[in-house]
Amino acid sequence: MRRLLAAAALLLAACGPAPDDSIVDVGNGRLGGPARIAPADLPAFFDCLRERGATLVSAHRGGPRPGLSENAIETFEATLAETPAFMETDVSRTRDGALVLMHDDTVDRTTNGQGAVSALTLAQFQTLRLRDGDGAVLETSPPSLEQALAWADGKTVLELDIKRSVAYEDVVRVVEDAGAMHRVVFVTYSIDGAARLARLAPEAMIYTSISSPRELDVLERRGVDLSHIVAWVGTDAPGGALVQALAERGVETRFGMFGANRDYANALRAHAQMVAVDDPAEAGRDLDAADGAHGHAALQCVR
Repeated sequence: MRRLLAAAALLLAACGPAPDDSIVDVGNGRLGGPARIAPADLPAFFDCLRERGATLVSAHRGGPRPGLSENAIETFEATLAETPAFMETDVSRTRDGALVLMHDDTVDRTTNGQGAVSALTLAQFQTLRLRDGDGAVLETSPPSLEQALAWADGKTVLELDIKRSVAYEDVVRVVEDAGAMHRVVFVTYSIDGAARLARLAPEAMIYTSISSPRELDVLERRGVDLSHIVAWVGTDAPGGALVQALAERGVETRFGMFGANRDYANALRAHAQMVAVDDPAEAGRDLDAADGAHGHAALQCVR
């Protein structure tokens, strides 16, 4: 990958200086700027990952770190500056019905405010200042889902983890109003949840918990298109038999590697298409080193 980037840089130098705001594509990433991972057709993208044996990083809550809060657009930008990744984020609801990015029921841990998200109006919510994991108050404010969708357009895919207090119908409406259905993935935790979401938005891409291929039969009986399903299998590397059985049905696999569990190359060995992580930059570097491709293998699936 370093040789490829160096060659591209030399070629640019030979052609003369580029404007400061120019973007140079290297595959589907950018030289000297953030990576872009914004496939136009999500089912086809996931199929390509499975067929190529590639694994993509999912940045848990966007990949917060010192100086950057979870569920913040500034954090998403910093993550993309380091590695291609989808952005997992949490959707909550304010008192006046606005959908916002916040994991907890209250704002106490992640902002300089106090109280329940559901007790605040959107205006009050956005006067808050975010905190990083060390508790430092930052200059940034928590965003609305609408703002996050607008930011992500052409940059990445948002994986929407919908809190229990939020109706699927409301999230689907905001996503549809933004024209963003083709660039989000909905996170669900049950077959019932996945089937209900698919009824509301048949074109939606959905993550859902799967422990057995038999659960795919239940989804199909409920009219769910399996090409729009990615199986969440937990925080342990999935067993080979399960991955193979899912792949034979055209269903991809996603799992999590958090805390000390940081053998990210194991995601490739497990043939998982997505790995959710707390440190997306580290995971991206390890996967890039292990996948044998020129650059991030997952970028070759972006069309």
